[in-house]
Order: sequence, then C-alpha cells, then structure tokens
Amino acid sequence: MAHKVHPKAFRIRGTADWSSRWLAKKDYPKFLEEDFKIKEFLNQRLKHAGLDKIEIERSPGKINIIISCSRPGLIIGRGGGGIEELKRNLEKEILKRPPSARNLKGKQELRLEVIEVKNPWVSSNLVSQWVAQQLEKRLPHRRVLKQTLDKIIANKEIQGARVEIAGRLDGKDIARRAWLKKGRLPRQTLRADIDYGTAQAYCTYGVVGIKVWLYKGEKFDK
Repeated sequence: MAHKVHPKAFRIRGTADWSSRWLAKKDYPKFLEEDFKIKEFLNQRLKHAGLDKIEIERSPGKINIIISCSRPGLIIGRGGGGIEELKRNLEKEILKRPPSARNLKGKQELRLEVIEVKNPWVSSNLVSQWVAQQLEKRLPHRRVLKQTLDKIIANKEIQGARVEIAGRLDGKDIARRAWLKKGRLPRQTLRADIDYGTAQAYCTYGVVGIKVWLYKGEKFDK
C-alpha cells in the first residue's frame, strides 16, 4: 500500500534542499523554535507581497533570512524603510532583543535578503495563492482550475502540472475533491524536479485546501 510523502522531503539532498540551513548541538531546540516563529511572523506580515518561500541560514554571529517574493518593493519600502522596520520588529518580538542590546558582544547579527520572483506562474506557492484568491471571490472552481493550468503550461520550463482543491466546493453541503492535470508528472521519480505548494482559501462556506504540483524536468548529479 502506498504512503503519501511530501515531494520536497522525498527529494532532500537530491534535487531539493532544506529551508533552514544550520548546525547546532547545544541550542538546537531554541533555534528550531525561533525558525518556526520567524516563518510564522513573516507569513502573517507579508501576505500582500506575494510571498513564495522563506529560507534561514545561521552561522556564528549571524542569521541570514532570504525572502523570495513577487512584489519586493512592498517589503523594502521607500528608501529601505520597510525592511528596516521589519528587521526591528523581528528582533523585538521573535528574538526578544531590546533596542539597546542590538550591538552587544555575543548577539547574532540579523540580515534580511529579498529576492524577486520574476515569473509567479513557475512557483507552486504563488500559483496556489492565486487560486485561493479566485475561490475567495466566489468564482466557479472548474473555471479557476482550467485558467490556472492554461497559464502554467504556457511557460516553456513547465513540462507538467496538477492543481487540486478540496472542501465544500461552490458551497455544496458535502465536501469533495476536484483536480486537473496536464503534461507529465512523475511523482515517484527521485530525479524529477517537482515544485510543490499549498494554500488555503477562506470562503464564507468554509476553508478550501489547495495543492499544486509543477514538473520542471529532471535533474542529474554532476
């Protein structure tokens, strides 16, 4: 009997990498909790910026947070004021540092790096967020699925895609699942580069879950 495995976890160190990259022996629980809180904080604050993914890198004396999004201008702000305010809020609310203690010896330096995603239709997370927005506008789910697949497949680097939604679709009394697929999608092939993303649409009749798979060809070790 088959087991459902997260496509990224299935391919770590093959075609995918960890979203948090660091090594710790003594402070492992503390750093792990901090990473969860940082990602939760940024996901809530940066919903409007088309957030794709958040990566965290730790090294002695430094924390580097890489934010990939489709609208970086909304994060950076005028003259860099937005990103500085975001950094101050992270230090105060998550890292629990008072403003007077930022430059003390032994404190880790916090650095934020914003990367622009130029084409949102090749990112599974951004596609799933777009589907959620359309469903929240009460558009028919079949039309949304077809439009989404057409826009995805229009990109040359995408060789196959699958979009799935589940819940009380169109306000029906009984929850069900609907999905559409185009092209190839070898989900059991480890060398297959599959971008997987999820989102939730908060409709008046309940929550609808969204899953997106994008197949971008095969990767081979050099």
